[in-house]
Amino acid sequence: MNVTLTGSTGFIGSHILTELQEHGYEVTALVRNQAQADTVAAIGATPAVVDLYDRAAVTSTLSGADGAIHTASPGDATSANLDSAVVDAVTGAFAGTGKPYLHISGEWIYGDNRHISEDSPIKAPAMVAWKPPIERRVLDAPDMRGVVIVAGTAYGDGGGAMPGLLLGSPRDEAGNLIMLGTGQQHWSTVHVADLADFFRRALEDESASGRYIVTDGSDPTVAELTEAAAVAAGAPGAVAGSDAEARARLGEAFAQVLLLDQGTDSARARAELDWQPTQPSLTDDFRSGSYRA
Repeated sequence: MNVTLTGSTGFIGSHILTELQEHGYEVTALVRNQAQADTVAAIGATPAVVDLYDRAAVTSTLSGADGAIHTASPGDATSANLDSAVVDAVTGAFAGTGKPYLHISGEWIYGDNRHISEDSPIKAPAMVAWKPPIERRVLDAPDMRGVVIVAGTAYGDGGGAMPGLLLGSPRDEAGNLIMLGTGQQHWSTVHVADLADFFRRALEDESASGRYIVTDGSDPTVAELTEAAAVAAGAPGAVAGSDAEARARLGEAFAQVLLLDQGTDSARARAELDWQPTQPSLTDDFRSGSYRA
């Protein structure tokens, strides 16, 4: 099976690339430049230097694919435009073929909710309000197996944006890490290797379609995470901050999503695709795993 993958040099995409290769897939990695092409070629993928905004070029690349996965994101104000362009190309290439297209999303789209499932109402904060309409186009594409994978905060192997944010927290005069807000809000998390495993399962299972929540179910508080991050960072401990401090530090839009109180139910992923998280929790990984280096 030949799979086209975007974001293959990113944190999540690179783990998906490894997972697919370990299970015998041929992967065509859409990359931005020759340096990235050299990186993915060195590990056995077939690189294609393509502008993801070039619909004709992306569609041409997809013509030889049996499926596609999109994880690339600039992580800035252009993210919506990029996702929209990729979805335009994929739906144009795959509509009527029944081929699978896996599109990554995140749980922030559900807003404050301690009992999130796939059927929960979407209450996307301003920072991610553009996501649901694009995802709806994926799910509504005719005769294409659209799958939207709603991931928790990804971590593992010493990487990930949110673990890095916690490790780099400002410190008080005693050297303690300052939490985001009071620290009482819960985050849903998933190890990047477990997430990559789910992507492969969803690609392989012809019955998989629609939205899937993919988290490990631990739902730690930010206080628990920051206290564990302090161990990895060599700080004496962690102290509560305030919502006002978080907003001043990160800006209103970013602080709003990080202050969300969320909990999840990945029952559908477990029941339908026999998926089980097997990796250490983020608190354990901070305290005694990959972040200690």
